[in-house]
Amino acid sequence: MLVKSFGCAIQGITATPITIEVNVDQGIQFSMVGLPDNAVKESHQRIEAALRNIGYKFPRQKIIINMAPADIRKEGSSYDLPIAIGLLAASEQLTTDVLDKYIIMGELSLDGSLQPIKGALPIAIEARNNGFKGFILPAVNAREAAIVNDLEVYGIDTLKEVIQYLEGSIHIAPMIINTREEFYSHLDNYEFDFSDVKGQENIKRALEIAAAGGHNVILIGPPGAGKTMLAKRLPSILPPLNLREALETTKIHSVAGKMEPEASLISIRPFRSPHHTISDVALVGGGGNPQPGEISLANNGVLFLDELPEFKRTVLEVLRQPLEDRVITISRAKFSVTYPASFMLIAAMNPCPCGYYNHPEKDCVCGPGIVQKYLNKISGPLLDRIDIHVEVVPVPFRELTSMRQSEKSTTIRERVTKARLVQEERYKESKNIHCNAQMSSKMLRQICQITDEGHNLLKTAMEKLSLSARAFDRILKVSRTIADLDNSADIKTEHLAEAIHYRSLDRETWGG
Repeated sequence: MLVKSFGCAIQGITATPITIEVNVDQGIQFSMVGLPDNAVKESHQRIEAALRNIGYKFPRQKIIINMAPADIRKEGSSYDLPIAIGLLAASEQLTTDVLDKYIIMGELSLDGSLQPIKGALPIAIEARNNGFKGFILPAVNAREAAIVNDLEVYGIDTLKEVIQYLEGSIHIAPMIINTREEFYSHLDNYEFDFSDVKGQENIKRALEIAAAGGHNVILIGPPGAGKTMLAKRLPSILPPLNLREALETTKIHSVAGKMEPEASLISIRPFRSPHHTISDVALVGGGGNPQPGEISLANNGVLFLDELPEFKRTVLEVLRQPLEDRVITISRAKFSVTYPASFMLIAAMNPCPCGYYNHPEKDCVCGPGIVQKYLNKISGPLLDRIDIHVEVVPVPFRELTSMRQSEKSTTIRERVTKARLVQEERYKESKNIHCNAQMSSKMLRQICQITDEGHNLLKTAMEKLSLSARAFDRILKVSRTIADLDNSADIKTEHLAEAIHYRSLDRETWGG
């Protein structure tokens, strides 16, 4: 007897419907075809034990399982459940006529319980797009899939319950989530707030400018100055995610298996902080079955690289293209996948190996040329993509013990959001450009026009501070953002002066 059940294969952050054809006939052979990987082939043993432990029999006949389309590789253990249901129906142990109405996915334990799967959200979206009535999956993933409207999502705990539901002997209510209510109820759930930070007003100002224009930042300062503490609070002042960004972010984390149990929609901007021992593949994504890397998990949020010079050179160099293109394409011999990678980069580093170069109180013990050699671990092309360089100094004791209340993140975020709205209006005709940091050189000349006085200031700064040529465009972009925060249509001299201040590492005098 031939029976068909339906599942989905994940490719990138999208899903492809898979038809699982199970044919049970006379004989004793077991065959599984359609490019299954080892995890799918091992389902034979898991299904056999699970069926026996819930009172059913694994058919002792000739079984052929075909997973179509046969040219797409099937990977992972989430095909256990649709294969098991197909086997029961084909061996006439399960009587149902609704298999063609459901996408079914789930990993089986040996006792018949269902384990979590990856990619529940993109599978649910594909199920709805292909006209399926419902999606049957493990209960722990149900909230994640239920944010998709016009699809009945059934979270079930065991194989036996799935069988009983398909036979109609029990009723299971579909999971219902109000997507918009779920989204808006968690928009402000940030763990860290800028009101916790004592002093460092100049650094807070720099991060506010970075958030308003989408600029990448590097913080340079001695150990214990507060670089990491400030970086962790950056997501709390970024504009709130919109629903489209939240869905895209949730899809990436779902495919990577990074969703928390019983989670639904990610509604706060992600903050990813990989250790400096990370490999280039782990950072940008890849592997035999390409998975999202840290830059994609930071999509629509912040990627924080602490101790930047300690990262391997090859790891830092792979960042250059994603920083420009805001996507990463991973190619293999037979296919390629593209993951979004639109993130803000914030990096932190000590100014030298000992950490005390330019410290107001402690002396640097590094020898001649060591500071410059340490900085040279970061390539010029990567520094070229970082708009704002900020020197962080330790907080004086009087500010640490001050009782004065610091400004809250919500107040700063209001100013940032207003500046972003100005930029959205400015770039509404430009595809894939949403903030000042993404401006092309051609647009820069049109949008960042300066007065003769400003031109003279820039010329003097370039000569006196020995600024490199690459600093010119970055100064104009940052000054445009400062003007937007100031609600000014024109770039004024004071906006340029502040932007020039944020180019520390471009000075030829840096590092001696």
